[in-house]
Amino acid sequence: MSNKAMKKLWVLALVSVFAACQENENALSDFTGNEVTYALQSGSVYPVSGAVTFKEKKDGTTRVVVALSGTEGNIFHPVHLHLGNIATPDAAVAALLNPVKGSTGTSETDLNTLADESPISYAALVELNACIKIHLADSGPDRDIILAGGNIGSAFNNASGRGRVEFGVCKSE
Repeated sequence: MSNKAMKKLWVLALVSVFAACQENENALSDFTGNEVTYALQSGSVYPVSGAVTFKEKKDGTTRVVVALSGTEGNIFHPVHLHLGNIATPDAAVAALLNPVKGSTGTSETDLNTLADESPISYAALVELNACIKIHLADSGPDRDIILAGGNIGSAFNNASGRGRVEFGVCKSE
């Protein structure tokens, strides 16, 4: 067998192994493939913005991934899922999500129940009249500073216009 034929055989073998690995990864995936992403815009003088993605998992939970730009340091920024439009003042907290780490700008939470312990599916979550708010701090005066936020579900679908929106002040706990 010539060197050229041998090289083709090796390339074909590598491609086959790579394809098999890809198929196994897809088969072992925890996700259904259903996902939706919403933009998060800056909510204060801090230049922080990004996106939140909801990914449906096969076990019935939803992976909520927040990805922000403009954060820094080892500070953790609380992430709340609030009921109602982002402009609604004192909107109830539907769920506390894992905080965003400043150095990475990311947070991931697997969500299947709300704060009142009621179950929430992916389908119900992406239809919920709600918003996401990322706060500067967990307590004190910086708690009322919203770094970024945006409407999700029916609040996003019903929002008049997609331009700059007002952020409602959160309930003090």
